[in-house]
This record gives sequence, C-alpha cells and structure tokens, in this order.
Amino acid sequence: MDKAILSLGAARIVRLVIAEVVRREVERNLLIHAETLSVEASERLLSDYDLFLRLAHVEIVPPPSPAEVRKHRSLIHHLADVPVLLSALDAQPDWFITNNTEHFDSRVAEQTGLRIVTPHEFFTELARALSLL
Repeated sequence: MDKAILSLGAARIVRLVIAEVVRREVERNLLIHAETLSVEASERLLSDYDLFLRLAHVEIVPPPSPAEVRKHRSLIHHLADVPVLLSALDAQPDWFITNNTEHFDSRVAEQTGLRIVTPHEFFTELARALSLL
C-alpha cells in the first residue's frame, strides 16, 4: 500500500507533502540500508530516491521551531513526533497517511482535526468515495 501511494505521487495523481523531519529520517534509513548493498546497488537506490523526489514534486514542509515544539508538546505523547504533527498542521493535508497508529491515534486526530489514516484505510475510504466498494 505504501508503494501504491508513492506511485500515485510520482504520477502526480496526488500531491505528496512530507515533513522535513520525516525526509531526514527516510534519508538516514536509506543510507543505513545502502551500506548493506553493493556500491552499484547503493548508488542506484540513492539515485532513484532523488529522482522520485524530483519527479513527484514532493513538497517538503519545514520543521517547526524548538519553541513551537515545546508549546505544543501536549498534542502527542511521543516527543519525536511533535515536529511531524506540527508540520502536518502547517501543511493542512487532506489526508495524514501513516503506519504509526500507536502514536498518531484517534485522540491526536480529534485534537488536531487531521484525517489520520493508514495506507489501507486511505485506499478503502478513497474507493468508497469513488463508489467502488
């Protein structure tokens, strides 16, 4: 499901918005994974990622200030997720899609007004909206 959402973004069917802090985490994980690959495969992985970001015109939301993080600390239990949540609030996306439902739960959705869903829930609701189910 995650790959399908990225494919929709790459095809520009949906607009992908990513918090800068998430982009950094993805890149850190890609570099860790790249170290386990051959030089050629590693270069291809990193090159494909850069190409994806360019082709999909991914919108990167800048991180909130440390003062904003402190001010809104009560919005979510996990401190590391506060900048992600504040970036989402800044971007006001139609959908906040995450697999991290332990931290980004219904309480957070209710408090913030964000429509927080898993990739599976996104496609289920999209299909329902299109009367495909």
